[in-house]
Amino acid sequence: MTITRRLHLDPAVLHENTLPPRSYYMPSSGPITPGPASRQDSDRIQLLNGTWSLLHAENAEELPVGFSARDFHSPDAVPLTVPGTWQMQGIGQQQYINVRYPFPLDPPHVPWDNPCGVHTVDFDRHEDPQAPLTHLVFEGVDSCYYVWLNGTYVGYSQVSHATAEFDVTELLEAGGNRLTVLVFTWCDGSYLEDQDKFRQTGIFRDVYLLSRSADGIRDYSVRTTWDPSSAGVTVRADFRSEETPVRVRLVDQDRCVDESDLTPTAGDDEFTHQAQLTVPSPRMWTAETPHLYELQLVTEDETITDRVGLREIAVQDAVVLLNGSPITFLGVNRHDFHPETGFTVSLEDMRRDLVLMKQHSFNAVRSAHYANCPQFYELCDELGLYVMSEADNESHGTQARYLRDDSWEHTVQRWNELIADDSAWVGATLDRSRLSVIREKNRPSILVWSAGNEGAYGVTFERALEWTKRYDPTRLTHYESSYYDDGKRPYDYTNIDIDSRMYLSREDILTELSQGTAKPYLLVEYSHAMGNGPGDLAMYAQLFREHPQMCGGFVWEWADHAIAAGQTDDGHTTYRYGGDHGETLHDGNFCVDGLVAPDRTPHPGLLEYKNVHRPLRAVAFDQDAGQLILRNDWDFT
Repeated sequence: MTITRRLHLDPAVLHENTLPPRSYYMPSSGPITPGPASRQDSDRIQLLNGTWSLLHAENAEELPVGFSARDFHSPDAVPLTVPGTWQMQGIGQQQYINVRYPFPLDPPHVPWDNPCGVHTVDFDRHEDPQAPLTHLVFEGVDSCYYVWLNGTYVGYSQVSHATAEFDVTELLEAGGNRLTVLVFTWCDGSYLEDQDKFRQTGIFRDVYLLSRSADGIRDYSVRTTWDPSSAGVTVRADFRSEETPVRVRLVDQDRCVDESDLTPTAGDDEFTHQAQLTVPSPRMWTAETPHLYELQLVTEDETITDRVGLREIAVQDAVVLLNGSPITFLGVNRHDFHPETGFTVSLEDMRRDLVLMKQHSFNAVRSAHYANCPQFYELCDELGLYVMSEADNESHGTQARYLRDDSWEHTVQRWNELIADDSAWVGATLDRSRLSVIREKNRPSILVWSAGNEGAYGVTFERALEWTKRYDPTRLTHYESSYYDDGKRPYDYTNIDIDSRMYLSREDILTELSQGTAKPYLLVEYSHAMGNGPGDLAMYAQLFREHPQMCGGFVWEWADHAIAAGQTDDGHTTYRYGGDHGETLHDGNFCVDGLVAPDRTPHPGLLEYKNVHRPLRAVAFDQDAGQLILRNDWDFT
């Protein structure tokens, strides 16, 4: 085989030759309409989506010598749609697992028989004199991948749900080019991707080339402050190479609200320049009133057009405040999954999910348990949904060890030993938080950063949360598994802003609240929607109303994640879950636990949620006086 350095088996190597992470934006030669559909308007993007070829092998030793060469061809290669996963296109094994790993538990090692695939696409490229640099962008590949362009090695990356970017300027040729991507099913990073979901492999999000000007903006940060009479917008930025003049404009409905030039700033290690804008009589962003301003960063050869929501999140007396007012998260956990395309979810399907949530009284969504594609967060900005954005980090399977004493108390004492409290995993854990936070730091809908899910607690999360609070003190932080204290040493919880629990009874909640808490209290998962559930929504809603420090919760979960498997004779789609695909290790129908069916038909539980959390309800009526009393449960309207 062509690769001699097996980086996917080396925990010390997470990426090779990737560009530093940056916020998501779409550059163009001039202003474009910002938002989730902006890709179609930019003249600086070349999507490489479409039909590729795939040469699949059960392990790397089966790959032919020279598979990365520019002129390589194999009669065994088959056509494959990118973005897309192998399993949804009939290649490899479908498998649904909840807690356990799909391979023997021995971190950081994965099996030698590790299915892999060589993805190849040929494309034409034409130079743009105003944008001489070209970056190759992958937005989602499970689980890791090596990249070659025209037979020359480009680099390596892992973290399935994160963006990686490579500079391929010197490797591209005018006219025809060949891109080769070797993807492995598992890598050492798979130990941090043990989420409750179907396990699928492939290039499942967009792949594209970005043309960039030589000296334009590399990255920028937008932060807003608020008071009733005005709002402040601070834009900080740095450059790819030389400083270049940048005009910053804030626009509201085609009217320039304020503008300024970026000027040098001292004392900031990352962003070298900034502009300060002021918005009189601001229209604030909330889930009920998701007003967005347009931001333009204009240079001679390139313009970045984005959207800004004016809002400020804070905690006061253990109560979560948005723009100075208490809010309640009426949330739901959502996997990024479609019954016909798996991990590949279209912009239209994302929008459909979020609109359904809004129509059924939700105001918040948790990206369980990984970062979604950038367009998802732009949709949340636009539609008005508070987001808990979660890092791609879950090592739940380390809990399921062979223990002589398998009581829950003893399990908690041992859960963190393999990964969460092992300093060898600090780099990988920190990397996953950094990739999530840096990419989406400018999205107003994101109010909370979550360091991950169900992975125990220890030095890895202490470091990741410390970095997150230092990098972005303007948002709140969360990590539920910090609750499982093994008692081995005093752990640092100072960088966690929200106390969080899962699936507590009313009695347990009242007991914990009676003991006092200095932090807001959140049910990050509750009211499991499996079978005839949930049936306890009204009780939880009452607790949210009666206890100000309870900032709400997120129902588990949004949709049944099952695989479409054809139709019956009368035209109904059939679905398969764990164990229906010939797999030995699986967790049955535990994935069918949503408020909507796989095709997004509402279950009764969704209608119950809409009713329980409807914003306006009658609470009393005096017939003699002809008086009707209504209660308004919205936070702002």
